[in-house]
Amino acid sequence: MAGERQARLADRIRVILAERLEKGLRDPRLGFVTITEVRVSGDLQHATAFYTVLGTEEERIASGAALASATGLLRKEVGRQLNVRLVPTLEFIADALPESAGHIADLLRQAREQDEAVAKLAVGATHAGDADPYVHDDEDDED
Repeated sequence: MAGERQARLADRIRVILAERLEKGLRDPRLGFVTITEVRVSGDLQHATAFYTVLGTEEERIASGAALASATGLLRKEVGRQLNVRLVPTLEFIADALPESAGHIADLLRQAREQDEAVAKLAVGATHAGDADPYVHDDEDDED
């Protein structure tokens, strides 16, 4: 029951934050931010919002600073739209998933290229060493 309520509250907070960021904040440091996930603690008092920023590393850092300075405003917006007794505190954490996915995609591409190189080398290749001069006949060995 508590897990279901946590999930509903986290999803609602994610929607509220996304809508508010879509309207924009009056902070020029804020870039194109996407809220990817929100997790709410078991006691519903703390919410962690994971976000991604489309752009350079400097834009990601600037957007993180803009979100940190707008935390109070965003918490007030969440409290206004949620009908809960205590509004959870907000924490914004940059989501590392896109970078991890990009790194995994690069590794898979490298593996594919190496497999293709090995397959090209294997075409027309023969086994190393001489052929076996002794022919083993398994039918004669039955004693």
